[in-house]
Amino acid sequence: MLVLAILLFALNLRGPIVAISPVLDAITADLGIGAGTAGLLTSLPVLCFGVATPLAAWLLGRTGLERGVLLALAGVLAGTVVRSADGVPAALAGTLVLGIAITIGNVAVPVVIGRDLPHRAGAVLGAYTAALNVGSMLTLSLTVPIAGAVGWRVALVTWGALVLIASAVWWCATRSRTTQDPAPVTGDPPDLADRTSVWWRRPVVWGLTIAFSGQAFAYYGVTAWLPLLLRDERGLSESAAGLSSSIFQVAGIVGAFGVPLLLRLCSGPRPVLLMVCAAWTTLPLGLLLAPRWWPLWCALGGAAQGGGLTVIFSMIVQRARSLAENRRMSALVQGGGYMVAAAGPTVLGAVREATGGWTAPLLVILGAITLLTIAGTLSARRPTAAAGAGSSRSATSGPPR
Repeated sequence: MLVLAILLFALNLRGPIVAISPVLDAITADLGIGAGTAGLLTSLPVLCFGVATPLAAWLLGRTGLERGVLLALAGVLAGTVVRSADGVPAALAGTLVLGIAITIGNVAVPVVIGRDLPHRAGAVLGAYTAALNVGSMLTLSLTVPIAGAVGWRVALVTWGALVLIASAVWWCATRSRTTQDPAPVTGDPPDLADRTSVWWRRPVVWGLTIAFSGQAFAYYGVTAWLPLLLRDERGLSESAAGLSSSIFQVAGIVGAFGVPLLLRLCSGPRPVLLMVCAAWTTLPLGLLLAPRWWPLWCALGGAAQGGGLTVIFSMIVQRARSLAENRRMSALVQGGGYMVAAAGPTVLGAVREATGGWTAPLLVILGAITLLTIAGTLSARRPTAAAGAGSSRSATSGPPR
């Protein structure tokens, strides 16, 4: 029941963000906003992932994990409803509430898995990552048909039904623990070495932060604008473009489960990282040079975006010298990366508006992937035996997305 609750919760941690992508044109016309402002509707939640993480950790420490997740689900529902109310202020306010609520979920779920399912943490984290992509696939595929029947506002609110289902299952799975004292989510206290070492001065910390920034920028930029790109460049209808772009999300499941296998087969993370980056580059280059093969490019790029996260977090685990440092590195890498990624949809929207086409935005995505490749390759050195031993117990502590 707990695993089911986690997977249903995961469906609501990305779906509400990407649901607006296939109907951005309708939203832009209805609200009278430009492409840059429309990009804020997908970039604000990502900005919250970087900025609101300390607030989320504090709230979970005060309420406990079980109540905290219920509060997060309530926030997702409230943000979904407010976002569809009339006017630009309501749309932005609802989006902000969504971002903060989802940030709480990002922090809570990996801790719940590590605490309650330690012997199955790897498998459950893989399923959790897959469920994030399934949630995106569902909303990308079905929002346009629903909007065609009832309008984009009601279509977005309709996804609140998933929130209600997840809330009910979560309550049933955890109700026996909701009366217990709140569980801390900040992890084990640091040891003396962690207190005295200047961990954030290590080049690998900033290298991985830059790599994750490129990965997240490319992912959220593509997620926001791929439906409209396929509509403009391939002549697909809005409904077909939304359904087709879901290939990008579904293929992420392949990367989420396939990259851990490659990491076990290869001598280190560097060859796996290079394979991931090579697959990533096929998306912008393929759409530029051979757009008729767009299903293949979307599939390869989707597998890469799912696998890129796994590679980066595996390197954090390998290079961290203790559990406490692992979590500090994870917080810095994710916080910095998501703050950069928040600009992705807005930047790509503004570039598209300025150039009147999709060539320049695709080159921007290619630049982000290049950043991932260079910074990730420089960071993917084989860790020392001491570093590996120091971090072996924290192999599943970092959240997948």
